[in-house]
Amino acid sequence: MTTRNIAVIGSSGAIGKALTQQLAASFTEASIYTFSRYKATRQQQLPGTQCIHTVIDYDNESSIQAAAATAASNCPLDMVIVATGMLYDDLLMPEKSLNDLSAEKFVRLFAVNSILPAILAKHFIPALNKQGRSLFAALSARVGSISDNALGGWYAYRASKAALNMIIKNAAIETKRRNKAAIVVGLHPGTVDSHLSKPFQANVPEHRLFTPDFSAQKLVQVLTGLTSQSSGKCFAWDGREIAP
Repeated sequence: MTTRNIAVIGSSGAIGKALTQQLAASFTEASIYTFSRYKATRQQQLPGTQCIHTVIDYDNESSIQAAAATAASNCPLDMVIVATGMLYDDLLMPEKSLNDLSAEKFVRLFAVNSILPAILAKHFIPALNKQGRSLFAALSARVGSISDNALGGWYAYRASKAALNMIIKNAAIETKRRNKAAIVVGLHPGTVDSHLSKPFQANVPEHRLFTPDFSAQKLVQVLTGLTSQSSGKCFAWDGREIAP
């Protein structure tokens, strides 16, 4: 089925920007609605494509609801990608031990990595196309896998991504009852050379540190190959399923 209408939430980040560019190149006939906290810069504007950018307030559910209505105003959505996420900021860094834990870190990371994607799913999944295959995908992380955790640490980030994976599973089960062809998944983009990973790149092998463009290309390939049996799962950039 032709992909005619796409939404990318978090389009100002490194991965979100690269995903928008890759989607525009892959689906040349599609309208692409992009959303972020900021106005689109000249570098983010894509000449010759049907890209419509809107500022969104992630802390205001009415703004999220309006964003979904805007994206689906002309026709249902065939693809929605949530490219938001947070690992650290100027005040909060990932924990190395229990002594580093704080309620503030958990509240902040759960708000960004778990609650926000859930509220986005609440409003964007009902806007998915019900006449054929459609997709809702949120960026997760391999460190959200409980069974794959062999190193420990990063308590709040790991927990917030594990919670996101459960939200994705729940949403997939519910969505299947109303929209059998819809696919709801999590995506692990790999370690991408971006602001988010910059302080943690020293121990990443060179061949495992991806450019945003490479990661976006791989993720779009993964999305293209998903089926209804993929719904509720989390997939890495190379197409491999990540264990819960």
